[in-house]
Amino acid sequence: MEIVKPYTEINKAIISLDNGGRFYNLLTKAEDGIISKAELGKLGGIFNDKQKMILFLELSISKLNQNEKEIIISKLDKNLKEDYLKYKPQNLLPSEVDKKGILSSNMILTGVPELIDSKSDFNGFIMIPIMTGKVTTFSLIPLIDNYDVYELRDERTSETFIIAHSKTSEKLPNEKMVIAGVLKELEKDEKGVKRKFLEAIYHIKN
Repeated sequence: MEIVKPYTEINKAIISLDNGGRFYNLLTKAEDGIISKAELGKLGGIFNDKQKMILFLELSISKLNQNEKEIIISKLDKNLKEDYLKYKPQNLLPSEVDKKGILSSNMILTGVPELIDSKSDFNGFIMIPIMTGKVTTFSLIPLIDNYDVYELRDERTSETFIIAHSKTSEKLPNEKMVIAGVLKELEKDEKGVKRKFLEAIYHIKN
């Protein structure tokens, strides 16, 4: 999971975002007042993942005031503005996700993560594809086998929500932070219930 450092000054945000794109983006120009997908992708180190780009953008401008955010959004080109409207993250408390969270959508949560390091404490499963020659089959595996699993605690209610964090990333500290990712769903448990979880992509320290 990558750390995003939000801008606190709108002028710095605009200069960084309106950057002309990568060297092969011949049709984009730096500081022309228009922010394109190529420019946002360069800043975030992202190539074609539109949903991830918008999540990165939203976190990057999260410390600006509402008027400043609107100025940034107004500078997005037509296609990027459409992507922003499509993938704009939900911003919820951990206690609100089960009722309000939309599956496959970008989401930003704030809370205190606590690592679950035992399979006996968490037995959620996900379905993963397995290629055998030209045949694709699917297999159920424990989420905790593929990810570090955390409970993100809502400071207001003490309720928790499951966060799946890449095992290749550093462990998260047990302190309040903002975590952003995509809302997904576990396979049915023994009671036939499908629990939601957040596949974490970015975080910022609150």
